[in-house]
Amino acid sequence: MKYVSTRGGMNAQAFSDILLEGLAPDGGLAVPESIPQISAQTLETWRTLPYHALATEVLSLFVTDIDRTTLASMTASAYCKESFKTEAIVPVRPLYDGMSLLSLSEGPTLAFKDMAMQFLGQVFPYVLKQRGTTLNILGATSGDTGSAAEYAMRGKDAVAVFMLSPHGRMSAFQRAQMYSLQDANIHNIAVKGVFDEAQDVVKALSGDLAFKSKYRLGAVNSINWARIAAQIVYYFHGWLRSTSAPGQEVSFTVPSGNFGNILAGHIARSMGLPIRRLVLATNENNVLEEFFRTGIYRPRGAAQTFATSSPSMDISRASNFERFVFDLVGRDAERVAGLWRELSREGFFDLSAMKPELDRRYGFVAGCSTHQDRLATIRAVHARTGVLIDPHTADGVKVAAKYVEPGVPMLVLETALPAKFSEVIEQALGMPAPLPAGLENLESLPQRFTVLPCDVASVRAYITEHAST
Repeated sequence: MKYVSTRGGMNAQAFSDILLEGLAPDGGLAVPESIPQISAQTLETWRTLPYHALATEVLSLFVTDIDRTTLASMTASAYCKESFKTEAIVPVRPLYDGMSLLSLSEGPTLAFKDMAMQFLGQVFPYVLKQRGTTLNILGATSGDTGSAAEYAMRGKDAVAVFMLSPHGRMSAFQRAQMYSLQDANIHNIAVKGVFDEAQDVVKALSGDLAFKSKYRLGAVNSINWARIAAQIVYYFHGWLRSTSAPGQEVSFTVPSGNFGNILAGHIARSMGLPIRRLVLATNENNVLEEFFRTGIYRPRGAAQTFATSSPSMDISRASNFERFVFDLVGRDAERVAGLWRELSREGFFDLSAMKPELDRRYGFVAGCSTHQDRLATIRAVHARTGVLIDPHTADGVKVAAKYVEPGVPMLVLETALPAKFSEVIEQALGMPAPLPAGLENLESLPQRFTVLPCDVASVRAYITEHAST
């Protein structure tokens, strides 16, 4: 399996090469040259596999330059009971009216980002050791990516993490998870801006090829294909745990800000997994919902990006959306490059002529949720089932209800445990979310972070001073 860029300006590369590179040299994103296909017969042979073994089967299709025995060792280390709170790794929990939760928040940082980051925490050190080099990971987070990446990479040899986060725009728990880490290889940078602006800084520095090469910059945001590959696994797991017959269709609802989580579902569906619908759920920052409703992609500026009670989705420019557009336009890299030039020039692009393809061919539909919807959904789920969900998952449940179909299981992807957003839970239920054992005093721990202006020069200077060499 080799990888090319969505914009056509990169020679085909192996998995380990794109793992270390992050953004492609032409500003595009790495994608597989072709999508591997899985037959119904093969799916049935996977039905009884534990999660780590299923991960080996799926990832081996995309990671062909690491031998299978080594890959199996990585997945066994990444997806174990010591890291996750249950042997199931990803339990499926019934809710009501045909909906169930795909519980992705059992990992060390209580969010779905652990599902990919625990694998990256294994594969990065292995590849770096093989090549005798070091890596400075540069990323931006709206909340959960940062802590998941830092917990996976903390104390790792040959890896330093520089994580940008929007100053004052994460929950108190999210800030404490990240900023309380004292490991020398972890650098938290709180920038005075919104997530999209922080991501722009990351992209600008990643696009400076001389700086990127000198300081060996890599990425753990979902612009890194390894993140997407690892996330594909839980769509197969969810289907296998929710069906009993070959070919039975399942729908998935995905709370989405940066489009990486639902992109993994799109890839799984393209591989042959019987997915009926991929339901995209947004909060008030509904740029993606608007695209799937109208066919027009019109990102918003920082001033028009709302601070909401599901803050990890307070994103108006979805970094992974380009990978889906690449498929939508027939994997035409020249056209993708042209669309992104148009986006830069005009502030939008119009693919409304292709709107019928979105549902009919790709299974995508979308909806949005508001603060009051979140509160009402948290209350309803708790009252009917006793299950407590976080506000992002509540966005998913609210939107999913419209698209439930008889005989088609609807799996809502849980994004985080409610303890990470206790303020919203208290608004909804009049009581704070319970804290997991061992984390009761997290917010009282000393915090270490640096506040910087949200500009390229400031972050470049900080990396220059602190980079691993």
